[in-house]
Amino acid sequence: MIKKPHTNKTAVIGFLGTTLDNGFNDKRWQRWRPTVSLGLHDELLVSELHILYSKRDKRLFHLICDDVAKVSPQTQVIGHRVSLTSPWDFADVYAELYDFVTGFTFNTDTDYLLHLTTGTHVAQICWFLLVEAGFLPADFIQTSPCPKPDQYNPQGRYQIIDLDVSRYDSLRARFEAEKAQHWQTLQANLVTRNAAYQQLISDIEKVATRSTAPILLMGATGAGKSQLATQIYELKKNKAKNAAHSKYALGAFVEVNCATLRGDTAMSVLFGHVKGAFTGAASSRDGLLKSADGGLLFLDEIGELGLDEQAMLLTALEEQRFYPLGSDTPINVSFQLMAGTNKDLRQAVVDGEFRVDLFARLNTWTFFLPSLKDRLEDLPANIDYELARLGSEQQQQYRFTPEARKLYESFAMSADATWQGNFRDLTASMIRLTTLAESKAIRNGDVQAEIERLAHLWELPDSLNGSDSLINNKSINTNKNSLSKNKSEAKLDSETVEQGSHNILSQYLDNDSIAMIDPFEAVQLAYVIEVCINHKNQAAAGRYLYANSRDKLKNPNDSDRLRKYLMKFGLRFDELK
Repeated sequence: MIKKPHTNKTAVIGFLGTTLDNGFNDKRWQRWRPTVSLGLHDELLVSELHILYSKRDKRLFHLICDDVAKVSPQTQVIGHRVSLTSPWDFADVYAELYDFVTGFTFNTDTDYLLHLTTGTHVAQICWFLLVEAGFLPADFIQTSPCPKPDQYNPQGRYQIIDLDVSRYDSLRARFEAEKAQHWQTLQANLVTRNAAYQQLISDIEKVATRSTAPILLMGATGAGKSQLATQIYELKKNKAKNAAHSKYALGAFVEVNCATLRGDTAMSVLFGHVKGAFTGAASSRDGLLKSADGGLLFLDEIGELGLDEQAMLLTALEEQRFYPLGSDTPINVSFQLMAGTNKDLRQAVVDGEFRVDLFARLNTWTFFLPSLKDRLEDLPANIDYELARLGSEQQQQYRFTPEARKLYESFAMSADATWQGNFRDLTASMIRLTTLAESKAIRNGDVQAEIERLAHLWELPDSLNGSDSLINNKSINTNKNSLSKNKSEAKLDSETVEQGSHNILSQYLDNDSIAMIDPFEAVQLAYVIEVCINHKNQAAAGRYLYANSRDKLKNPNDSDRLRKYLMKFGLRFDELK
């Protein structure tokens, strides 16, 4: 029964079988026990056996350790204490297993198998979801006793399951139904160690399920406003589904980025129009507010809405009705509004860019989402999440070598990592790492190259004052006094200017877009971009650029003029910053 030493590395992970593995007298050797049976197959050479067990089963765990040592001395048995309030509670089991796998070090030279025979069916479902999501680089192994008349054979049988998840549509449907039934809170979907963020999500969850007042999410670009809005909608939908007389919205989730709306198009997209309302209105259109009737409307970047659209939106919120463009007949609607912005709307109100009455209406529930730099303790979990997401999308299992992971996290949490784009930067970084990695393993060289890429990308705004800038000591001196006093120093070499403007524009526009811009306009746009970068906000940059013409306008609004100018090229001030 003793196995020969072997060099192949195979690790098995599974729960201790509190019923099937039980037995403390010598008769236990006469029957099949699932965990011990893993060490009885000559063709299955297990190097490591990881057993999850609870405190109350400590004695049984030590017995299994001794018995496995007798049948397979080369197998190292490693115990992992788990604490489950109820092995039948989906959220509890998933959370415990998630913590286990995210804290587990998977070696690239080891094949991992998940033992499905032991543990509840809830645990099996959670194992499946973790493997499918890419958190666990493992296949499944199923053990079972031999059929009669060999039912007393302690060796039993085993089968390794090829987990091609695309072949398990019906199984996935069952698991998704189980998840929807048990996983109905924002916190259950949240992986964070940041106490302040946990409290924030807890507060948002209470508001989402108890109130239909507007919710405003404020945070930097890439902080996760859109994803959180989607989760809030799913939470409300699940709660309403389980409540026979729910008062919460059951309609559609409608999302729009207000930065993409312009002029009549903005009005039409939001409020709809009747045929002939404006040039090009060949047919009627309902608009997003009507589509969101009975549901939830998420206006991302609401700070980019024009003042006219803001006024109509306020009326729709307060009176629950609005007039489509060109129509004298009001449309009655009832929806909950969620809004997101990377602007500080308080300052936008001061600058005249946002209506004070609309802000007061939105400000019932305002939540400030922290940036990635404020949640660095969550960075490892988000790295794991991105690896799992990319792996699930591409049916691959990506992972860092231990040294590479340490190197990446060390840089990611250092002062050199500014994470200007927040979680979007992290997502892009993980896409590059997984795409360029050989054999799906991310190594030191891959990480070092990515660190250099990130450092270069984050330095771009500062470099505009360096040798690559259009306006520097070798081309144009942007200082007004210097221009007036030293005209000789302002001589323009056309090739230098053209190359300099292209260097700046290429950081924000693709080559096809740049090719459509006249050389004169390219120089002007490059100068405007540099002014934007060197000013704290859009209003300040606008005041600088339009200082001489402001008094000639009937209704001066420097910030709006600058916004419209940038929009001609598909640019936004916040993106330049």
